[in-house]
Amino acid sequence: MAHVVVLGTGGTIASASDPSGTAVAQRSIGEILGDHGYGDVEVAGRDLFNIGSYLLGHRELRMVAESVAEELSRPHVTGVVVTHGTDTLEETAFLLDLVHDSDKPVVLTGAQRPADRPDTDGPQNLREAIAVAASDEARNCGALISFAGRLFSPQRTRKYHTVAAEPFKALDGGALGRVGTRGVQFTARPVRPVRLQRPVPRFDTTRVDVVTCHPGADAALAQAAVHANAEAVVLAGSGVGNANRAILQWVSEAVRAGTVVGLSTRVAEGPVVPTYGNGGGADLVGAGALCLGNLPLFHARLLLALLLSAGVAVTQDTLAPYV
Repeated sequence: MAHVVVLGTGGTIASASDPSGTAVAQRSIGEILGDHGYGDVEVAGRDLFNIGSYLLGHRELRMVAESVAEELSRPHVTGVVVTHGTDTLEETAFLLDLVHDSDKPVVLTGAQRPADRPDTDGPQNLREAIAVAASDEARNCGALISFAGRLFSPQRTRKYHTVAAEPFKALDGGALGRVGTRGVQFTARPVRPVRLQRPVPRFDTTRVDVVTCHPGADAALAQAAVHANAEAVVLAGSGVGNANRAILQWVSEAVRAGTVVGLSTRVAEGPVVPTYGNGGGADLVGAGALCLGNLPLFHARLLLALLLSAGVAVTQDTLAPYV
């Protein structure tokens, strides 16, 4: 019999209305699992914490990574499910995929509608995620996102809609498969880069900020990030990764002073392609900004934090397998 451990972190799947009428994460994983069975899968659960994912910090992400690794190390455990708020589920999933070194599945899921709503989607999403974590088909796929009957690799997946029942989308691609009446079916397999070390305690306080480029932007926010002890700044450039002359000057000065600057894009899909001069992406990279390629903006922020906290020299070469 397959044995799946469900780790609860909170989110909408654990949320119910408080006296003021707002949704608050409050239901334990035992309450979420209930007393109904999960077919031929033996399920156990434990709570790591119980908060909305908009409240998570690096420390909580490290705790999730450590707990997943601990459970997967147990010989009788087939796979792990993490219940999570959808706001930042993509980031936790990406971090877990970066450091996941087992052939056992780890699957993240959640809900778009609170647990006390009659039309809540949490129970169905949880049943499907448990089925994925128990399946042989999901082995050697790293971390997966299971939501509304679809399976995604975290590497290019973003929350693409705030309230839709199917909120996730794989950028420049599609889902890996589906979960339904015919079981777990994969139509594609993820290509995964070399594993990284699990986050260490210094990850908790490693600051990497995002600064968006827009008409009229100057370097004030980027400078403020460095003054607040950011070890890296990710520029959300316009188009294929552009800024302006004021930000270009800041990049030159920041890189010389030892700050890591990553160049991403504020555009939903498509890679960074350093093409333009006069403050554009070609000039930014020439001044020392690191091209973050196809990696989504907030995935890139997390990757830089993980590398910096581990003492890895962040260069274009060390980023290459991941971008």
